Amino acid sequence: MDASVDAPIAPALLDWYDNHARGLPWRLPPGTPQPVNDPHWPYRVWLSEVMLQQTTVAAVIPYFARFITRWPTVLDLAAADEGEVMAAWAGLGYYARARNLIACARAVAARGSLFPDDEEGLRALPGFGVYTAAAVAAIAFGRAAVVVDANVERVVSRLFAISTPLPGAKPAIRAATAAITPDLRAGDFAQAMMDLGATICTTRSPRCLLCPLRPYCAAQAAGRADAYPVKAPRRARPERRGKAYWIARDDAVWLVRRAGRGMLGGMRALPDDGWHAGGDGEAAAPLIGPWRAVGDVTHVFTHFSLKLELSLYSGNDWASLAAQDGEWWPLDRLEEAGLPTLYARAAQLVAR
Repeated sequence: MDASVDAPIAPALLDWYDNHARGLPWRLPPGTPQPVNDPHWPYRVWLSEVMLQQTTVAAVIPYFARFITRWPTVLDLAAADEGEVMAAWAGLGYYARARNLIACARAVAARGSLFPDDEEGLRALPGFGVYTAAAVAAIAFGRAAVVVDANVERVVSRLFAISTPLPGAKPAIRAATAAITPDLRAGDFAQAMMDLGATICTTRSPRCLLCPLRPYCAAQAAGRADAYPVKAPRRARPERRGKAYWIARDDAVWLVRRAGRGMLGGMRALPDDGWHAGGDGEAAAPLIGPWRAVGDVTHVFTHFSLKLELSLYSGNDWASLAAQDGEWWPLDRLEEAGLPTLYARAAQLVAR
């Protein structure tokens, strides 16, 4: 039987989830009611959902543990130093999420540290889009919200053999997801769909023989599960070039704080030439030479790739740095600076 809105998809999926749910530190066991008297539960759900955007579960688990240990409540996070939060986020990427994290924590703190319990209220908070509002509403509060992430898109597009290429298929996928989302256990259903996509209905080589929804899957019935979701041809990613500068003295390196807005906003970093998503860097070096080229680092961002050339200052005229916005950071504590991955890799060139 191919998928239809009348197929018993939710019961089949929830039965599978009851026996195969992944044990994750931000989750309740399947079937457990939301702890309505625990004000910290929505905070944990929200924090995990923000971290999981564009990031794997395996990468998020240690970050989540460190954040919860350091800032166990939304009030703790709201009162945290922005620089410390950005440093703790380093390595997770998509740093606008961290800036929104702080802004949202402060907005929630201002309303008595309680998150709104429905999608509309959640959408009014900083950083909450359609997906995050639905996920938190369903998982934290048990609301019958329609939760669609990349895993759900893949599962649903195969279930219903939705042939429109992404992103144009999103409305059809959302409508199909809404049609099969149950009113009860909507949070478990959303997490079950995510688990199914992550472990069974994978991007490549889906394990269809193990799938609880196999009897209802139109793509599997046609022998074409790998063909969905259909994706539009990928556009070439622009290539940018930039320069970064290593300035060290007395076992310390000069670090700057990037502007609060824009790429890697608010993060500590090596000085650079002002490279950005729209073009190559053009700013002069922070000191007059001598400079020695150390090597290049290539980093791929969402919409462009960057080739960053690292140069090492071999002079000793540091006086002009005093008028610049930066700090001397101990080399033996460089890991604590929270450098974004790009600059951490550039620093490794010097250590070779």
